[in-house]
Amino acid sequence: MMVTEKNQIGNEKEQTREIKTGARGPVQRTERTLAPDLARGAMLLFIALANSVGFFMPFEPGFDTTPHGVERGWNFLMNVLIHARAFPMFGVMFGYGLIQLTQRQDAASGNPLVARKVLLKRNGWLILFGFLHAALLYYGDFLGGYGIVGILITLLLLRRGARVHAIALWIQGLYLLFTIVLAVLVVLGLTHDTHGTATLPGNTISSLSSPDYLSSVMARLSEWPIHTLTLLGLILIVWLGVWAARHRILEEPARHVGKLVVGTMLGLGVAIGGGVPMGLFSAGYLHPDEQTLQLITILHQVSGMFGGMGFVSLFGLISLALMKRSAAPRANLFVGALAALGQRSLSGYLFQSLSWVLLASPYTLALGSKTSSPTFVAAGCSVAVWLVTVAAAGLMQRCSYRGPAETLLRRLTYGKQHTPRPSSQVQQHL
Repeated sequence: MMVTEKNQIGNEKEQTREIKTGARGPVQRTERTLAPDLARGAMLLFIALANSVGFFMPFEPGFDTTPHGVERGWNFLMNVLIHARAFPMFGVMFGYGLIQLTQRQDAASGNPLVARKVLLKRNGWLILFGFLHAALLYYGDFLGGYGIVGILITLLLLRRGARVHAIALWIQGLYLLFTIVLAVLVVLGLTHDTHGTATLPGNTISSLSSPDYLSSVMARLSEWPIHTLTLLGLILIVWLGVWAARHRILEEPARHVGKLVVGTMLGLGVAIGGGVPMGLFSAGYLHPDEQTLQLITILHQVSGMFGGMGFVSLFGLISLALMKRSAAPRANLFVGALAALGQRSLSGYLFQSLSWVLLASPYTLALGSKTSSPTFVAAGCSVAVWLVTVAAAGLMQRCSYRGPAETLLRRLTYGKQHTPRPSSQVQQHL
């Protein structure tokens, strides 16, 4: 880790000022852990693939219901690996970040009320970010939901003891048991009738099919509150991230290899296995009756929650392997750019929504309606937009620029005095 003498002196002055004033500023680049940044940067590709479908095919259930040829395989992969499986990882990481922020504030001030104040302020602003994101770009916003959950965690769970936080693991155990029961019921249902004619109920999403921008805004204003309320169940996933952060699993992956291996195998095994029935149905290879399809749908949603545990654990192992291979893994061009995007995941997420509005809305380029295969147009645009954000984040990192959304949120949370100035030196760090 290389830090210039000038930056060391600046950091010491900043730390002294933080101790005197109580609250410290946002996390410095030299304090960041590789695994969370790498996970967020990589998984933004899955978020792009999941969210873009709604814009290019503005109706539920979120995939082509009459797939042909290669589209069948793509529908299968999307439902097994991505749909309802990617976003839980960000929930786990959100909970992990709540503890990291708390620990930094506690170390600087020694006053638990300081961290509480910062967290409440930051999550309050996050709710406003979510409202603006939904009103201007995408009704399926997660920021507002995370903000509400963050406030609930701060008020109800943050300062609880180890026994209380161990409940998060028991809840995962109950989820696992429920998932197994659902899987058995699905198998029994399919054994009973494999020639059903059930179809998923589909409906057009008003904001995504609106003929002009103003009407889309009005539609989103009514869609966002309902969608946000459905996200409050994320508190159980966020709580798992709180538990993991209290044990420093990603900061010290070498000490927790066993947990990471079990988390990867169990999490991804359940998520993938539970997604297979929906994957086969979406690909047109499975024909259940109505009752069995309802069970398949529930199984798909419940098992997907384990994707959070699985993907976080997987990236913990990947980061450990990278750190063993190199003392400065971020020095690698691609790894560094991917981690840089993870540091700027809020900006990357918002840029994706802006891209879908410009590329797919009926009142803009409307690319989805100009092709016979909107599925692959959406996939191609998702990969392209993600690569743009990876490259842009890498360039921002070299220029020591945090990212527009992150800069604004930090400024609102910590104030001007704690907003770090860009340095002319690019630091290498783990």
